[in-house]
Amino acid sequence: MTSEAAETVIGVDVGSTSVRARVFTPDGRLLGRAVRPIATHRPQADFVEQDSANIWQAVCAAVRDAVAASGAAADRVVGIAYDATCSLVLRQADGGKIGVSPDGNGGDAPDQWDTIVWMDHRAIAEAEECSATGAEVLRFLGGRMSPEMEIPKLMWLKRHRPDAWARCGLAFDLADFLSWMSTGRNERSVCTLTCKWTYLAHAEQPWDRAFLAQVGLDDFFERTGAPDRALPIGHPIGPLTAQAADALGLTTRCVVAAGLIDAHAGALGTLGAHVGESIDNRIALIAGTSSCNMGLTAAPRFIPGVWGPYYGAVCDGFHLSEGGQSATGALLDHIVESHPARASFGPKPHDAIGAILHARITQGEGEALAPRLHVLPDFHGNRSPLADPNAVGVISGLTLDRSAESLLELYWATAAAIAYGVRHIIDRMNEAGYAIDTIHLSGGHAANPFLVKLYADACGCAIARSGCAEPVLLGTATAAAAGAGLHPGLAQAARAMAGADTLLHPAPQARAMHDRRYAVFLAMHRQRLELDQLLASAPA
Repeated sequence: MTSEAAETVIGVDVGSTSVRARVFTPDGRLLGRAVRPIATHRPQADFVEQDSANIWQAVCAAVRDAVAASGAAADRVVGIAYDATCSLVLRQADGGKIGVSPDGNGGDAPDQWDTIVWMDHRAIAEAEECSATGAEVLRFLGGRMSPEMEIPKLMWLKRHRPDAWARCGLAFDLADFLSWMSTGRNERSVCTLTCKWTYLAHAEQPWDRAFLAQVGLDDFFERTGAPDRALPIGHPIGPLTAQAADALGLTTRCVVAAGLIDAHAGALGTLGAHVGESIDNRIALIAGTSSCNMGLTAAPRFIPGVWGPYYGAVCDGFHLSEGGQSATGALLDHIVESHPARASFGPKPHDAIGAILHARITQGEGEALAPRLHVLPDFHGNRSPLADPNAVGVISGLTLDRSAESLLELYWATAAAIAYGVRHIIDRMNEAGYAIDTIHLSGGHAANPFLVKLYADACGCAIARSGCAEPVLLGTATAAAAGAGLHPGLAQAARAMAGADTLLHPAPQARAMHDRRYAVFLAMHRQRLELDQLLASAPA
């Protein structure tokens, strides 16, 4: 069949800075793509906000552009699903916006910034308070609540913006908000609620109402509109409303399927071919601005400092263990932007620096690269496996050198530290019963040969890359195809649409050097803890 005659589906990915839309066939072929930027507001340090109306407008424009680029007929698009960052959208019961800025005004438009972005750390104190309860739900979060989850952010809003809280009638994870905008139906995905809202999908009573009351959210359901039960990923929510279909350039024939968090879409897109077999030896690494490390098992595993086990958060029948690093690509951006030699590497410094370093490590020069320069990459806290949002970054071995070579060395040491952070998480997961020897890599880092090789060598794992150029969007399109009934279920859709993997194996000769640097990495963690303890014991 021609693309005009074939039925197609759309996956939409809302990342930290942009919206991407892709059109796929039911067998996983990519037909068309588009991207649109979204705006971000940073009213003060660690506060990051977005505008859900701006996001929806970008979604609609990206979908229209992707369909036009694909050559597919709009009335042959039969399914759509959304993945998004785990950002929190606040709305009134009638759908009106509610501003979340700390000063209560948000500038000239008080309700413009109605979305607390995933990376926002305003609710660290509230997260610590949740952790101190010792509630049963914490067992499924690696033992500690993160300020990147929605419960602490809702607590912060109720305490610091009671005026905004009093107006709340709906609160969504961003992917669920987009489904609501598309269908008008207040349904939520099991992925979002389980991973970010303390919903226990495996339990007969999935909400721990006593815990919510204990942390001051006794009016949680009244203010959020959260349903008693969540929908499985890929479950049909309903057709597009006429208004949404017009905005997206589609038709009401198109069914909206329950979506998922962006990193979880990457896990589905990269591990999909292996769903249904034993996959304890595989982990999905979705690496971009931040990074998520995801393993799936048939039986639940409780791992300190690793989120989960989350039942059904990627696919029904599997428990998810989720590690993460809050700043990876963002940290490399910071290193480049703050170095005086950044202009030496042109308009695309990451590409230029990566090409130089890739050539050097391929030629076996890793031993000579900055042997005394070492980094702890926790510039935005340590999500896993330490679960410490107050952790800070460390650079050991600096000199007064301001040259381009010094930036190359610092970039190398930082990138290596990010890879050692992945190895640290894998070690913790393997201690709990995994046997990880293969990393399925997706996200922006998968397009950088230097980072791909570094992950392989530093972690001692094979790196698998999907034959699909857009594995995150493929995971979301898989949900859309399942919801549209093009496959019998999500697992079948994932296997049918998966791209073939290519493998890069670690270089044996690099092992000893990375083992030494990793030992330094672990020692620096211990030393930072010792320094924190000394400061904590000092007189006020």
